Amino acid sequence: TKNLADLAARGKFIRESIRAKEFPSDLTAAILSAYKTFEVRYGKNADAAVRSSATAEDLPGASFAGEHETYLGIRGGEDVLLAVRAAMASLFTDRAISYRVDKKFDHFKVALSVGVQKMVRSDKGVSGVMFTVDTESGFRDVILINGVWGLGELIVQGEVTPDEFLVWKKGLKNAGSTPIVDKRLGAKNRKMVYSSVGKNIKQTKIIQTTRKERDRFVLSNKEILKLARWGALIEEHYSKKNGAWTPMDMEWAKDGESGELFIVQARPETVHAGRDFSKVREFALLEKKTPVVKGASVGSSIATGRARIILDAKNVGQFRKGEVLVTDMTDPDWEPIMKIASAIVTDKGGRTSHAAIVSRELGIPAVVGTENATRRIVTGEVVTVDTTGSDGAVYAGKLRFRVTESDVKKIPKPKTHIMVNVAMPETAFETSFLPNSGVGLAREEFIIASKIGIHPMALINFKKIAPKLQKIIRKKTRGWENEIQFYIDNLVFGIAKIGTAFYPHPVIVRFSDFKTNEYRTLVGGEAYEPEEENPMIGWRGASRYYDPKFKPAFLLECKAIKKVRDEIGLRNVIPMVPFCRTTEEAMSTLEIMASAGITTNYIAEKRGLAKKNITPVYVMCEIPSNVLLADKFLDIFDGMSIGSNDLTQLALGLDRDSGIVSHVANENNPAVRKLIREVIKKCRARKKYIGICGQAPSDYPEFADFLVGEGIESISLNSDTVIPTTIRIAKQEKAMKRR
Repeated sequence: TKNLADLAARGKFIRESIRAKEFPSDLTAAILSAYKTFEVRYGKNADAAVRSSATAEDLPGASFAGEHETYLGIRGGEDVLLAVRAAMASLFTDRAISYRVDKKFDHFKVALSVGVQKMVRSDKGVSGVMFTVDTESGFRDVILINGVWGLGELIVQGEVTPDEFLVWKKGLKNAGSTPIVDKRLGAKNRKMVYSSVGKNIKQTKIIQTTRKERDRFVLSNKEILKLARWGALIEEHYSKKNGAWTPMDMEWAKDGESGELFIVQARPETVHAGRDFSKVREFALLEKKTPVVKGASVGSSIATGRARIILDAKNVGQFRKGEVLVTDMTDPDWEPIMKIASAIVTDKGGRTSHAAIVSRELGIPAVVGTENATRRIVTGEVVTVDTTGSDGAVYAGKLRFRVTESDVKKIPKPKTHIMVNVAMPETAFETSFLPNSGVGLAREEFIIASKIGIHPMALINFKKIAPKLQKIIRKKTRGWENEIQFYIDNLVFGIAKIGTAFYPHPVIVRFSDFKTNEYRTLVGGEAYEPEEENPMIGWRGASRYYDPKFKPAFLLECKAIKKVRDEIGLRNVIPMVPFCRTTEEAMSTLEIMASAGITTNYIAEKRGLAKKNITPVYVMCEIPSNVLLADKFLDIFDGMSIGSNDLTQLALGLDRDSGIVSHVANENNPAVRKLIREVIKKCRARKKYIGICGQAPSDYPEFADFLVGEGIESISLNSDTVIPTTIRIAKQEKAMKRR
């Protein structure tokens, strides 16, 4: 299999030999008789799908996905015979031969059967794939569904970027909940349908989709949840049968004539099923550049190598071991060179395309669906492929990166709760494998910037804004019934993805804390934001929430939090109010939250309400007034989280954005420590939550020691410092015990 030309010649000879032979007469008669029964049930010349299935096809540790052929839309007994023989011959495709050699399977101990199924008219409807595990991280509590218009071959081959849906498994058990935690609109620019021209065993053609098809999701929420429930049941069945967790890889279809959904194939997912999740391997890029191309990320790692652009599988002989394969898309014929590549980059395809599936199994990073990698990257140039986020990126040159490996089982668990700061929802699943007690800070503004990118007031006032802006916004909000729903749903998805990743641990979500200069960078932002001399201490945080100029936007944030907690069922999500200068601001904020249906302890007590469906709310302790009036703030809020960055600048009279006085800024300053000591003492006395989510514990180990000594409840850290700081805190606690 190392000599690709020899492999191709031998494979072709075997396949042609099989296809040239007639079946024994008794087998031919049996197949034709079975097809007649098929026609009685489904009608004369009913469409059939002829699918191959090998005995070793999907054993744990091996995935023959795409190695053998499937033929769709077969009509008539003679064509069924041709398709069955062709499917049997596909036992010896070049990629199947190569794969068996790699996996050390005996060619003649692998048997192949062929199933003939009623063809679901997905050519007039929808089809796709479903995994009962997050395919990138291996996170087991979600179901990933991808879908396209028409027959499913294009999604499997990676020729089309599909719609993507993510469902929280545990939420499916709650009656009345809608646990959809992400939706992404794919390009879906082409679809495969039946062709009425010609007579052969592949009567299909590829056509362009309409604008209407491209601009809407292929499934309704009801259909997404129906498929997800089926997926969960199938996983449960095979897990019981195997006596171990068995995530599943399935294909589904929706009949365009009847509107019915079908599962057409199910097999074990082989990449993550046997993985040891206690071993954590983290990649981090140590320098940044502007990416040459971006696309969907596969693999959560980083690799470098010389790029090699190959547009036709006939030219795979040019490829050298360790190079980065850059191509339009891959299919199983490319596998002999994919396994010697350091990384893979494609123009087309999504996270469930052939390139993505094989890259995961090989353990190499891939960036798929870039649209223009084959035009932007040059053969021979060194590139760095980074897939540590949801958007994969390819950079010019060899960039420095760090790899950290840890065994979670060997890390001690301190009494102080170690939490994680999560900036991007896309990293939440991977980060959740670190030893943690939840999320101490999830920032809404990161979700707004990355998933939405539009000023909320521009969406609220959509009909009044300039036509040029309307055009930009219409493009970004495709797939949603209106602009406001786009904002709420995408905020919900960002929050819910983090909430799902760390469930049932608490996830503290801070309401938006953009400064005016940051809000101005969003689409439409300039019309709604003043130019301030010092935005860091200007119109930000709670001061915005009750202001008529921003209050409608804050209400959308409240609706998003309510939906996450009540409709999805993520009751572990706790909202937090940032930069709250006075108790009057605090009370105004909670009143507005109440008007959006969020009942807090303060509101329930004030109005004499029964304490049912109460939402706890924390406040950032980042202004000296929060410490000096801690008791009054704790009358209103259920806890505090120290924001050491802002508390330091305001205690020492600094401007965080000024480089001239930055050397003075240090959380270890006695004045800052005194404020922190005081507020920890107050919260402990009131039995209210007290944690810290600033940068200081990550940057200064001695500051973390100070916090532990003062009895702080939780310390929230950046993910790259969780393991070393956890070990240090455990030692500190042990030393304190001995004293």
